[in-house]
Amino acid sequence: MSRSTRTSETATSTQRPSATVRKRRARKSDNLPDDTQQQELIGTAANQTLAGNPLVSVRAADLASSAGYLLKAVGKSPLKAGAHLGGYLKALRGIVGGNSSIAPDPKDKRFADPAWQSNAFLRALLQSYLAGQSELTRFIDSTDLAPMEKSRARFVAALLADALAPSNSPLTNPAALRKLVDTGGMSLARGARQFGQDMLHNRGLPRQVDSTPFKVGENIATAKGDVVFRNEMFELLQFAPTTANVYARPLVMSPPQINKYYAIDLAPEKSLIKWIQDSGVNLFVISWRNPTREHRDWGLSEYALCLDQAVDVACKITGSPDVNMWGSCSGGITLAAYLGWLAARGEGHKVANTSWAVCVLDMPSALDDTTLGLFTTPSALRAAKASSRRKGVLSGQGMASMFAWMRPNDLIWNYWVNNYLLGNKPPAFDILAWNNDTTRLPAQLHADYLDLIQQNPYSNPGTLEIAGESIDMTQVKVGAYVVGGTTDHITPWQGCYGTARLFGEDTTYVLSNAGHLQSLVNPPGNPKSFYYAAPAAAETPEAWLENAGERQQGSWWLHWREWIGERSGDRQPAPKKLGSRKYPPLCPAPGTYVMER
Repeated sequence: MSRSTRTSETATSTQRPSATVRKRRARKSDNLPDDTQQQELIGTAANQTLAGNPLVSVRAADLASSAGYLLKAVGKSPLKAGAHLGGYLKALRGIVGGNSSIAPDPKDKRFADPAWQSNAFLRALLQSYLAGQSELTRFIDSTDLAPMEKSRARFVAALLADALAPSNSPLTNPAALRKLVDTGGMSLARGARQFGQDMLHNRGLPRQVDSTPFKVGENIATAKGDVVFRNEMFELLQFAPTTANVYARPLVMSPPQINKYYAIDLAPEKSLIKWIQDSGVNLFVISWRNPTREHRDWGLSEYALCLDQAVDVACKITGSPDVNMWGSCSGGITLAAYLGWLAARGEGHKVANTSWAVCVLDMPSALDDTTLGLFTTPSALRAAKASSRRKGVLSGQGMASMFAWMRPNDLIWNYWVNNYLLGNKPPAFDILAWNNDTTRLPAQLHADYLDLIQQNPYSNPGTLEIAGESIDMTQVKVGAYVVGGTTDHITPWQGCYGTARLFGEDTTYVLSNAGHLQSLVNPPGNPKSFYYAAPAAAETPEAWLENAGERQQGSWWLHWREWIGERSGDRQPAPKKLGSRKYPPLCPAPGTYVMER
């Protein structure tokens, strides 16, 4: 078949390749997307990992009321609605007459296939779709709806428009039509089979990743270490230094409860754990247990006290009187609660310095101007608490489903086309495999997180209690290093800058040119990497960026290595064995809790 720009016109032709050619092509492709498409799928999904998942579901009642705002707008502004309908009809006349210049956004990869422009029918179909979408958006913007009502109406309109995109139909997607002919219908058969499997086993959503090549402890999460402590809530992993000497002060990591810890140990070449081992730091990492409904009462207080246990064990094993700590995303929220608890008890000396990766402690700022923020109402918060209390846990799969519908083009329709219309397998990629290895949240921790949204306790002293102690972050005195990502849609960098400001103007703030997980998994060697680093002295993040100086080429990991080295005490010979007499190794890393599904 011809691969010219006219391929879409010939895709439905009766001329078909021979069975031998079709089989050869099928074997060659192995049902996988081509390299360019695969990298696009990986890049898009990797920027939308679940690490900052929605803790509040968008209820059917919320969607119905949002759709009602559209009807309300028509009822209140019938003349405006008629005018925009007339504008749409006028655009259709231009499209039918071949005089329309409507074109998709060049960045919209759904319509990157040349056939959308070269084929007259597909071009007209696309232009009609774009014209309708544009007029609907313009109509909503022109109405007298309240700002929140407008935003919700836009959300529902966008969901509808995304679903109706002509690229989602097997009859009008040129790439799908070509592959249908090239494979003699096998692509459609594979797509139907994958659709059936996802309906049964993936809550009706297309799978984003083929996780089968990845085995925890075998080819991911392979850093050398041991479990040196275990209780019912967590295992504490100690990782073996690779240097002859280590710093006296150990580093204890608090990873998110929302995901498993091994995002920082996917492969040796991009393992933050290995980087820290190679930096001469004695590293301890918490691996949270994946809770079940019997653990429904585990809350923020219980998790914060776990950090105290981990710190005590690390100090006793290393002989250090104090530690440095690291908190990532929701693990940082737990770390902040722990530091506030220590300060209230007069024990703040136990933690000397802290590192914070993609962590927002000023909770409302994380929801500003986000889709989730539109639906975070008091009634929605009450309903979310009641749901998890009834079930005992908030399931990881449920969180992933809701998160996907917040970003349907990136996390649903992309894979709808790849998996079902083209009949390709989803890509095999370690970050996505980790993201697919979801965990649950206990009902009480979920409720506590939702209370943080309402109370914003880290910026409002006295509104949070941890194990009977009132939390006041102004009493927390630690050195701090805070990292945000320029394209992070989950914990926006401006919100991460607010975290830096909580710890004073001497805090080092680093802005990396990456998304949420990529800001954390940022090994040296990427020529596109750069960052800004400066004290958090400016009142606003915009002012900070304006005065942050020249951007630094490369990974911030090098910058952090110097920072942590200056704050980790003297060097001493590395331990020959991990653990101690009181805390002997229980099993090799990555331990047992990380294996629980």
